Amino acid sequence: MLALEAYYGGSHKAFLDGWIARSRHDWTVLSLPDSKWKWRMRHGSVTFAEQVSAAVARGEQWDAIFTSDMLSLADFRGLAPPAVRNLPAVAYFHENQLTYPVREANERDFHFVFSNLTTALSAEAVWFNSAFHRDEFLTAATEFVRRMPDFKILTAIDTIRAKSVVYPPSIEMPDAPPERSAGPLHILWAARWERDKCPERFFKALDLLAEEGLDFHLSVVGGEAGRQPLPIFEWARQHFADHIRQWGFLESRAAYAQLLTQADVVVSTADHEFFGISILEAAAHGAFPLLPRRLAYPEVFSGGDEAGYDSFFYDGSEASLAQRLAALARRKQKGGLWQGRPHRAYDTARRFASATQVPLRDAALSDLL
Repeated sequence: MLALEAYYGGSHKAFLDGWIARSRHDWTVLSLPDSKWKWRMRHGSVTFAEQVSAAVARGEQWDAIFTSDMLSLADFRGLAPPAVRNLPAVAYFHENQLTYPVREANERDFHFVFSNLTTALSAEAVWFNSAFHRDEFLTAATEFVRRMPDFKILTAIDTIRAKSVVYPPSIEMPDAPPERSAGPLHILWAARWERDKCPERFFKALDLLAEEGLDFHLSVVGGEAGRQPLPIFEWARQHFADHIRQWGFLESRAAYAQLLTQADVVVSTADHEFFGISILEAAAHGAFPLLPRRLAYPEVFSGGDEAGYDSFFYDGSEASLAQRLAALARRKQKGGLWQGRPHRAYDTARRFASATQVPLRDAALSDLL
């Protein structure tokens, strides 16, 4: 299998590396750095076509192409040698440039939107990380095409819809959720430090929690090393200084995994999330997820209220989040954070274990051939 990853970092890298480590297929990975994403989408097809041409000249061969949404697959196929351009291809959408949030509507570059559309059209199979993402993309793509001045290519959207399926990312599971130590509730935020994750909402809820006189520990991670964060994060670092256990970017995966075993609760306040891998990983390590009932979260963390899964959700407001955190803090004081059902979140995460998901993806590739 030939993997072409034009943005080899973060969730893209973790997805591909985790799959290949367990896959029954043989893989060749061609990748580009995870920086300057717009430039990667512009030049990736040309750069990969040159690299693949050189590899073919050396006698290398593959059975299929796997790429992410960061490559213009149609352009690549137009430039690649015949031995490669005619291979069946899967395009995996971690995100998309049509519904990915921008601060102002006029900031959206529709060239990249169209690159996503032609990539999906060119691929034999289009995979999304969640049904929420698939449905949101197809709805937005239909609306986008209808705004075109003429030649409204709605049949192209129908073609993409017909070959769109869901294959979620996967995680490595611990043998069991680790036990927590006694003490104040340890609250974790693990997300990009950007506006679409709504950090103001999170910190406002913590203020409301503090007003109730309840002590808590706080870890805020996910910021990128060397990148200037939003001003709210520096304010919060000073404002909640007495509560902080961990702050900022963690250099090693081992340090991050260790933190996940210590957090009691993992919180999302996001207005944008195509899947929620960081929440799922925290849940796998025993953290209680508190999530707004929107985006991909109800899909990923479903299980039926009779099993207590409904308790993972709040209504999305600061007040509701603060109330839920206060209730969990009091439960922990009494030694009953999970009310006798400590494996609820762990069992949810286990559905996405690599041992389960990788064979499904491997089989899907074999079926494509």
